[in-house]
Amino acid sequence: MNKKDEIGKAFDFGLFKRVFAHTKPYRAIFWIVAIAAVLSAAFAVEIPLLVRRIINQALENKDSEVLLTLILMMLGVLLGQVITQLSFNYFANLLGESVIRDIRVRLFKKMMGFKMTYFDNSSIGVLVTRAVADMQRIGEIFSQGFFMIIADVLKMLLGAAIMLYTSWKLALIVFAILPVILIATRLFQQAMKVAFIEVRAQVSNLNSFVQERIAGMKIVQLFNREEIEKEKFRVINEKHQNAWLRTVWYNSIFFPVAEISYSIGIGLVVYFGVIQNMENVGLNDTGAIFAFFFLMDLLFRPLRQIADKFNTLQMGMVAANRVFKILDTESHIADTGKLDKEDVKGNIEFRDVRFGYVEDEEVLHGISFKVKAGETIAIVGATGAGKSTIINLLNRFYEIHSGEILIDGHRIDDYTLQSLRSHIAIVLQDVFLFADSIANNISLRDESVTLEEIELAAKQIGVHEFISSLPEGYQYNVKERGSMLSSGQRQLIAFLRAYVSNPSILILDEATSSVDTYSEQLIQQATDKITEGRTSIIIAHRLATIQKADKIIVMDAGKIVEMGTHKELLAKGGYYNDLYEAQFLAEEVA
Repeated sequence: MNKKDEIGKAFDFGLFKRVFAHTKPYRAIFWIVAIAAVLSAAFAVEIPLLVRRIINQALENKDSEVLLTLILMMLGVLLGQVITQLSFNYFANLLGESVIRDIRVRLFKKMMGFKMTYFDNSSIGVLVTRAVADMQRIGEIFSQGFFMIIADVLKMLLGAAIMLYTSWKLALIVFAILPVILIATRLFQQAMKVAFIEVRAQVSNLNSFVQERIAGMKIVQLFNREEIEKEKFRVINEKHQNAWLRTVWYNSIFFPVAEISYSIGIGLVVYFGVIQNMENVGLNDTGAIFAFFFLMDLLFRPLRQIADKFNTLQMGMVAANRVFKILDTESHIADTGKLDKEDVKGNIEFRDVRFGYVEDEEVLHGISFKVKAGETIAIVGATGAGKSTIINLLNRFYEIHSGEILIDGHRIDDYTLQSLRSHIAIVLQDVFLFADSIANNISLRDESVTLEEIELAAKQIGVHEFISSLPEGYQYNVKERGSMLSSGQRQLIAFLRAYVSNPSILILDEATSSVDTYSEQLIQQATDKITEGRTSIIIAHRLATIQKADKIIVMDAGKIVEMGTHKELLAKGGYYNDLYEAQFLAEEVA
């Protein structure tokens, strides 16, 4: 969506209704806020009326009894104003937080169901901004925007009505100044709409840049990119600063104009009401002139602030537009399968499968092979041959373009996603660990998996000793992305995670690459244990690790070029043999 489209939808009534539809579960809170807004306006206009009575009835007549009564009434009104304002602020914020909690849960659930293609083409920093900062802006629609505007408009209307009732001539003098503020407010609102959209865009860019550079800090430092990245950050930060300064500039122009208009209004009221003889303008009481000062404040102050609140409302609408754009995105894997099998043997078959990450750019060209339950197969080939793509399709991270993938004779889209993926475990080359304990990274906080089961599984695959040697053992916090562990240790944790899940199908994707010799020995022992008795698919560059496989599939440029056992493929003297000889020659040279 370009900026022009976004500006046009900055205050779309349909979008406004959609946001407020999320208040339905909180109708009681909604009406409390609405009633508090009305009462707040009523109490506000009551104060000028009491001031008028105090001057006319108590002070001019020197009636202390009436004065005491009116002062007590004033205290009651002020107390009521405090209570209603407190109720308004609390329940408006409660409503806003409740709504954004619900929308945030929907958003997170939606993002968890997206195809991997969506994340391939989206910035993590932008998505984080949508789920955090933009959500707070939506909450401000209720806490600082819509209801406050309603309360202010009510105060202005009631104040104007009382002005006309008290002295229509003085009221017209005051109203003559209103067009100046209304025009300034309109121009201010239009300028701020554009400015705030630019602010949100620059916040997203800044978040995205910082998130990526912090995540890739090792690369930045390894390649001496610090100065270059600092310069890029300076430019992005300067754009962010300029976007905010533009809003400050507009505020700096508007509010002085509004303040001057208000001051002129007071001067005119004083001039015509006092200096020019009050009787000539139809005023017959002294208290009215003082009441007009309070009434003018009720008219001008909300008018000055309403522009700012309207901008808050618009910022919330812009944020809602962006969030709903994600919620409306159709990029999920269709979970229409009915099969929910508890027991899967692990027979796998690919039938003429074709797929491409980008339309009209096919990556797999008619892949067909079978894996019997309990077999271990290996898939080898050069980088980009399509090995990992096969794994992604088996898990339905992406949808195939044509052909069929079957498990135990059933198409994988006949299974529910939860059932399909519960029977498959993957150990990736790039292991992702959460900033949590080792035990929670293994169980992924599945309460059905006990610490005793984790320890038993660790002993069975030979990693218990390594985990026990860490401070706090299984409760050791590995920090973000497992930064406190070596790559080999992270791999061992991933093996244990896969083993504990007790899958029918196990996938090892480059699981022994880039690890030290000791870790590789442990990983090889773990591999032998966890592949025992279950269907296993091993993707590997290092051919020495797959010689025991029941079948080796050799891929090149998205096609299967050879298939057989290690000995059979060497005997053919083909592509696999060339890979094998080239790899061992390289190791001998090293």
